[in-house]
Amino acid sequence: MSGPRIAVVLKGYPRLSETFIAQEILALEKRGLALDIWSLRKPTDRFRHPMHTAIRAPVAYLPEYLRDDPARVMRGLFWGCRQRAFPALVRTFLRDLRRDPTASRLRRIGQALVLAREAGPAVAHLHVHFLHTPGSVARYAALLTGRRWSFSAHAKDIWTTPEWELSEKLADAAWGVTCTRDGLARLDALGPGRTRLAYHGLDLARFPAPPPARPARDGRDPEAPLRLLCVGRLVAKKGHDDLFAALAALPDDLHWRLDLIGGGELRGALERLALERGLQGRVAFRGALPQPAIIDAMREADLFVLPTKPAAGGDRDGLPNVLMEAASQELPILATAFAGTPEFLTDGIHGLLVPPGEPDALAEALRALFADPERRSRLGRAALARLVQDFSEEAGIALIADALARSAGIASPLREEAA
Repeated sequence: MSGPRIAVVLKGYPRLSETFIAQEILALEKRGLALDIWSLRKPTDRFRHPMHTAIRAPVAYLPEYLRDDPARVMRGLFWGCRQRAFPALVRTFLRDLRRDPTASRLRRIGQALVLAREAGPAVAHLHVHFLHTPGSVARYAALLTGRRWSFSAHAKDIWTTPEWELSEKLADAAWGVTCTRDGLARLDALGPGRTRLAYHGLDLARFPAPPPARPARDGRDPEAPLRLLCVGRLVAKKGHDDLFAALAALPDDLHWRLDLIGGGELRGALERLALERGLQGRVAFRGALPQPAIIDAMREADLFVLPTKPAAGGDRDGLPNVLMEAASQELPILATAFAGTPEFLTDGIHGLLVPPGEPDALAEALRALFADPERRSRLGRAALARLVQDFSEEAGIALIADALARSAGIASPLREEAA
């Protein structure tokens, strides 16, 4: 693609857990935007989603640790010293370093110097996903080069970044978007009017039609156990410990199996917890999987469960894309009334929502849904209707594409190109 380019700065690429980012990049490319991907980390997942293969943007990796490529960092520093904005960058960085005297802060300035030097004159704008560490790199690089920068804020970055840092980044950015009203309210409190709401939504053309019908399993037949599915990284905010406690509280005469899809730091602890709760043989840890395998699991499942909650340190979800993916397959959903989930699902209409961090309420909802296959079917149909009517990706992508085009100096409105 010729013309102005946009550098998209990410913490890691590609990542199985960030389908919403891959979907957005692919949709922006279909609208004619020329993108370059700059990642702070190299990939660690075993698999890739098909979307990653379809994305055409070139990918460059910044030194994750400055010691990884000191020559590249020094070239960035020597180049940066000759730029007119270097004194302003040093003042901003030292002010940040006084409040955050960490090795991470030093890595961000080094990565920013490399990005600023190597991005090239064709890059007209920087756009970053996540306002915490990637936001620092984009902000420093933009300040040094005189470019404007924008952001997509999501969840952890909104709730774990100090208020002073969020406020200053909001003031410096040209514009930003976030994916939940919950997150928008926090950002607006710190920088009024700087951020707009853009739900991720789903590109429904990438998903198969829902399965024609699901068996009316109720958990009473040991030969036909009810099939539960949970998809999410094995981290505290996903609430797997609450799910295990709720499952352990179910009557012994209810028969079920749980597929747990996702990788993460808590896998060992959760495997031990499953043993302690007496759930061995009924919980399958399937690890991180590409999206087609996840959709296949959704088509085979009877109920999707995701009991997210706040984690220590403030980490929390936004609106998990897996909820919309489950809805695309008319899979009934049991989740918690937390973060952005109630913006998509109305309790009792599009799914069942229980308070976060309350395994007893989760167990009660499980028992109710086990006993009523027809109710599960109604909830699944309603969730799909909600998705189709209000959460396709078109509105959010159109907003972001138009804002990026203006920021990059592309005069004509963008329209989605034919596939």
